[in-house]
Amino acid sequence: MNSVEFIDLLRLLPVQRAIIALIVAGSAFPIIGVWIMGLNILPVRFAMMHVALFGIALGLLLGIEPTLIALLVCGASGASLAPLAHRPAGLAGPMGIVMTMAIASALLLLSQTGINANGAFELLWGSILATRQSDLIVLVVVSIGILGVYGWQRRDIALLLYDREIALCSGIAVDRLTMGLLIIIALSIAAAVRLTGALLVDAITILPAIAARNLGQSLGSMIAWAMAIGVVGNLVGFCLTLMFNQPPGPMLVITVGCITILSYLRKEPV
Repeated sequence: MNSVEFIDLLRLLPVQRAIIALIVAGSAFPIIGVWIMGLNILPVRFAMMHVALFGIALGLLLGIEPTLIALLVCGASGASLAPLAHRPAGLAGPMGIVMTMAIASALLLLSQTGINANGAFELLWGSILATRQSDLIVLVVVSIGILGVYGWQRRDIALLLYDREIALCSGIAVDRLTMGLLIIIALSIAAAVRLTGALLVDAITILPAIAARNLGQSLGSMIAWAMAIGVVGNLVGFCLTLMFNQPPGPMLVITVGCITILSYLRKEPV
């Protein structure tokens, strides 16, 4: 592909929407990746992906916007998990239950109602070029929520991620803060599903956070690195998608994954 053809592609409305979506998501969603790693709740991604699929199936059945129902169901699921966060065993067990029950319910719903399952399962793979204006609005609202909560509760979040007991002793309402973070994480994953697909949502959440953890020395620097890697990785991956006519989801993951691998080359400070 020559430069003229590439520029012509950039003039297309679906491509422009995709670029805006990737910039918005890349600048905010890696923050929840840092939170997920700090709270040690990596399985939450898989749980919310399956819950989102159930929400989409429910939306198709009811004739309501599937993405909206997925957001509502994921938000409710995140809130329901919060009271279990203080248990010694953590959230791994409850999230496993949520994940399996959600996918089973989705499959049962799809089979019993006879509705077309393609609309639900196509979101497992995602399609950034199919981003709609409503999807952009959802991304912007969720991203503003992420940035707003981080800016408002930065100190409390830092203490919670460092040590839950220290946060409690410092007078922080740990249970309420944890619930808020879980709800935002759940909503973010549901919103991100449409970009890269449920199976590849780590490209804009966890992978930038892993790289940032290797490069940053404090929560603030980790957040900054994660946001930078998220935006740059998304844009580079999307440009490679256009240039080589490849599926966007895998290209985004491979691009951000390569950046993450390179971050391990950084020498540990003495």
